[in-house]
Amino acid sequence: MVELVLGGLAFGESPRWREGRLWFSNWGTGEILAVDAEGKSELMASVPPETLPFSIDWLPDGRLIVVAGVRLLRQERDGALVEHADLSGVADMFNEIVVDRRGYTFVNGGWFDFSKPGVIVVVTPEGEVRQVADGIAFGNGMAVSEDGTTLIVAESYGCRLSAFDIGADGSLANRRVWADLGEGQHPDGICLDAEGAVWYADVPNQQCVRVREGGEVLQKVELDRGAFACMLGGEDGAALYILAAEWSGFENMFTPARTGQLLTTPAPAPHAGRP
Repeated sequence: MVELVLGGLAFGESPRWREGRLWFSNWGTGEILAVDAEGKSELMASVPPETLPFSIDWLPDGRLIVVAGVRLLRQERDGALVEHADLSGVADMFNEIVVDRRGYTFVNGGWFDFSKPGVIVVVTPEGEVRQVADGIAFGNGMAVSEDGTTLIVAESYGCRLSAFDIGADGSLANRRVWADLGEGQHPDGICLDAEGAVWYADVPNQQCVRVREGGEVLQKVELDRGAFACMLGGEDGAALYILAAEWSGFENMFTPARTGQLLTTPAPAPHAGRP
């Protein structure tokens, strides 16, 4: 059973469960919100409303990190957002982010010409920016395995989840297809569970799907609008939160219509890994 937690959103993205609440980016408004189980929301930070994409995660010391265009921002203790890294020398725009437990920050991005293959960069704990992968077919959600050794990335245009081994210096190696999802499947945001499965959101197919390595489908949650991202959370980590909205193309990202929803449904296994 899928339940509504919060409505009236623009386009929710980059959900993260933290300290008893679900945090996410509300694209088209510039808001970073935190929502409790009763649906009460709080504004935690803002970027200019026209900033797209923007996604979030945290450094090991608890400071919020925000991908905003070609900049990586860091929220200081007083709430101010300051530049953490400049990514403009690598690509035109950046999308999703995940920070591993050591503080290596992985960000995927690409070009305004979406047909061009994208990249993944790492920002080291010392602030060095390096490109660590290319040939990404529109990178979207990313996750790091519970043991910290594997990065999984959703390639929306490639209809697959791909995996890399993470090196001691944040480098990526041994690229492989973690799950071939089949033609017509377009993974967006993803998260990992304690049984080693991945949940992925799919906008055009209006669903969230749980798959194991190799591509076997374990479960589907069907919706009445596009699923942009998902995250496991709740008190026991076994509530699947889904950010969904009606999708009518990039040209309508700033429409005043607010069809976005935060939904939840029980999941068979709790959260694992990062984010």
